[in-house]
Amino acid sequence: MQLLLHAPSITPRLQYICRFIFKEIMGVEYTITANRYEFKNHKGIKINYAAGEISGDGFTINSCGLLFENDIRQQQIVCFKTGNYKAFFKTANADFPFDILAASFYLLSRYEEYLPHTKDMYGRYAHENSLAFKQDFLHLPIINTWINNLAEALQKKFPHFCVQHSAFTFLPTYDIDMAFSYRQKGWWRNMGGFIKRPSLKRVKVSLGLENDPFDCYAWLDDLHSRHNLHPLYFFLMAEKNGVYDKNILPRYKAMQKLIRQHAEKYTIGVHPSWQSGDKPAFLQKEKKLLESISRSTIIKSRQHYIRFYLPAGYRLLTENGITDDYSMGYGSINGFRASVASSFFWYDLQKNTATHLRLHPFCFMEANSFYEQKYTADQAYIELMQYYNICKKVNGQLITIWHNNFLGTDPQFTQWGDIYKKFITQINTSAAPRQNI
Repeated sequence: MQLLLHAPSITPRLQYICRFIFKEIMGVEYTITANRYEFKNHKGIKINYAAGEISGDGFTINSCGLLFENDIRQQQIVCFKTGNYKAFFKTANADFPFDILAASFYLLSRYEEYLPHTKDMYGRYAHENSLAFKQDFLHLPIINTWINNLAEALQKKFPHFCVQHSAFTFLPTYDIDMAFSYRQKGWWRNMGGFIKRPSLKRVKVSLGLENDPFDCYAWLDDLHSRHNLHPLYFFLMAEKNGVYDKNILPRYKAMQKLIRQHAEKYTIGVHPSWQSGDKPAFLQKEKKLLESISRSTIIKSRQHYIRFYLPAGYRLLTENGITDDYSMGYGSINGFRASVASSFFWYDLQKNTATHLRLHPFCFMEANSFYEQKYTADQAYIELMQYYNICKKVNGQLITIWHNNFLGTDPQFTQWGDIYKKFITQINTSAAPRQNI
């Protein structure tokens, strides 16, 4: 039976969040109405999101007003605990203790990132600014939890209310920032590296006598094959090296061969360079270059260094044919940047409209564990398992980011490949998660 939601007016913000909560997460059909009489006469599941009681047999969620505003301004956020989780936009005299529609919209739209804020050392939105970090729920996909609680409350009011829960999924993804440690860097870069740090390994790899320390591709192929995984690879395509773009240049035949090999087996995407953040025209060039080499259409992306700005960064992606982006997370700490473990469409808050760019949030990147959180490999394994269990509990999607240099034979990352293999084996032994990219 279709759910009917009554509101004083039907706004783009309300339409957006209702679609996400009811259609995409709960899997139920719904209609929004501003007609009081239609709502009162509806015989079925109904939610009143307007002031005043209209029908005694309806479910009430009181509005804080955010979804009926058009501007972007500082919101008064006061967190409180309800049950075993935190929430905000508390209301009274309703069937639900807070305005879940507005609170979910606030986090999902990244409303706080449009407000004045402090940037980190790379010019990114600093995670310390976020409500989730300040209120200690960054490690939780709290929106999924809220929605599950709303579904339970609705089922108590309407026993025939049926929710179509999505299945838990796991998607392994890889950023290929530096495809090789020594191979294809050219004699000048290798000579400079040898002078700074003499290495017999570098000489042997350059002469083709040993495998490159960052070359873990066959090992990953075997891991994916044995566990029926369908990963997603992102390739850094900067045509010139820079301070943060240290990739093997795409003009080298070995790099082109690597890209084509992966495009034949897996889904690949572009990893827009640091330089593209300063020179937007580079994004189109890098995307077209990857398409030319891979002989495939590229519609997926993840920003190098997770460097993007709202709304300009996402607008640039849509203008260049990107339909799915995997950058929604922090490059400074693990956790849920948008407080959700499900994909969602980006809402352009400045234009106050929903878009067709789907965002796929990640919650774990091994580089965060190693460089930022200073974890050992064993500690990172525990953290990774925690995120797996958290995502599985809410029927969400776990997206992880790994880099090939962590999974090869570089002595700096000893044991990291072992704990990744252990993780993949563990979760596939306990349950084989369905994949969805």
